[in-house]
Amino acid sequence: MRTDRAGGAAGAPAETAHDLTGTWSLLSFHETDETGTAVQEGPLGPLPSGRLVYLPDGQVSVHMMRDPHAPAGTPFYMGYAGTWRLVDGATVAHRIAITPRPDWVGTEQMRDLVLEGDRLTLHASTRIRGVLHHRVLVWQRVT
Repeated sequence: MRTDRAGGAAGAPAETAHDLTGTWSLLSFHETDETGTAVQEGPLGPLPSGRLVYLPDGQVSVHMMRDPHAPAGTPFYMGYAGTWRLVDGATVAHRIAITPRPDWVGTEQMRDLVLEGDRLTLHASTRIRGVLHHRVLVWQRVT
């Protein structure tokens, strides 16, 4: 359910760029099926850590690392930097300039967002080796 920063009901005013600006700490990262039901932990294990920074000048930086107890063979680090823009009050676009994934450089990644107080949930769909993955990342505001 979409809510405004004060926790209002759906139909409340759309989020603004000011609402997203700041530093966020990763709380959880999991994958869902097409209905939105959580089906497994994300690629960084059950307790990943990370930071997401939205600057007011439109710069974005995302850094995430795996849980030290995650199984061997899972990625250790995921991240990128670039620019961001609010497409509408429910979608943010990240244009990627720097990343360990060469296939993402220069792409624009769309993220559906839900902001509830100081908790930001980003929904992303990404294709990996031809398979569509639906991912949900939950962030807590730091500043």
